[in-house]
Amino acid sequence: MGKLIKEQDEKGRLHIDTPLMGESLVDRKLLKSTEAGEYFRMQPDVNVIKIGGQSIMDRGAKALFPILDELVKAKEKHKILLMCGGGTRARHVYSIGVDLGMPTGVLSKLGDKVSAQNAEMLSVLLAKHGGAMIGHGAHLEQLHMYCQLGYLPITTGIPPYGFFEHPAEHGSIPPHRTDSGAFLLAENIGAKSLIYLKDEKGMYESDPKKAKDRDALKFYDRIHVDDLLKLDLDDLIVERPVLTFLKNAKTLKSFQIIDVLRHPEHLHAALDGEHVGTIVYKD
Repeated sequence: MGKLIKEQDEKGRLHIDTPLMGESLVDRKLLKSTEAGEYFRMQPDVNVIKIGGQSIMDRGAKALFPILDELVKAKEKHKILLMCGGGTRARHVYSIGVDLGMPTGVLSKLGDKVSAQNAEMLSVLLAKHGGAMIGHGAHLEQLHMYCQLGYLPITTGIPPYGFFEHPAEHGSIPPHRTDSGAFLLAENIGAKSLIYLKDEKGMYESDPKKAKDRDALKFYDRIHVDDLLKLDLDDLIVERPVLTFLKNAKTLKSFQIIDVLRHPEHLHAALDGEHVGTIVYKD
């Protein structure tokens, strides 16, 4: 605990004497000393669910409505925060922006709008069942209350980097999109679980949609994040930064990718902690 000290001069200014006082905050040894034995989890009962934009929402009512029916049932038993992907419309605006020479931060701002549109549509579709759109990062300390009152809070998946988005390692597409936003939020509220709703049963060695023989592809049922990083696959079903986030995470120990397009009912099993897709874990 910091100690209050007073300067020995006529001004007598007060300071708080802490181990970080006068430090640069980049020293590795200092940073390691700030590691906590246990991290506070603000919302340990909330499950963060990210619904794919291109994989689910862009397919329209036939794909989406059966999943929403299961979400409505699931919220009676589980506390849920629903986050939205951007999908095809985000890719379209990225394409135009790239053609115009827009930098990564501008593309991030553009993609944010599309994810927010999807969140708005979901909040309308689920309004009669308690669906409620919350602001970007707003009222997260009240998630437990919303869920207790029967609401299903919904928000955009894009993290609020905007013009502060990191430069992309390759090209100019923002590296932190809606998969990253869902992970970062789940980690920082200390969520119970993070589940990605996709149109594939999980992680393959390459994109099964592009494969001539998908049955010949290696499927990763359960894989340690370090092993997945070492594989350095050319394509992934989740954004690459998510793997680094998990490696460095303090509260989240895993996430699961499940196929709800063909199996909407798998949502309940995943929320119950069952293994129905690909689990990527760290410990």
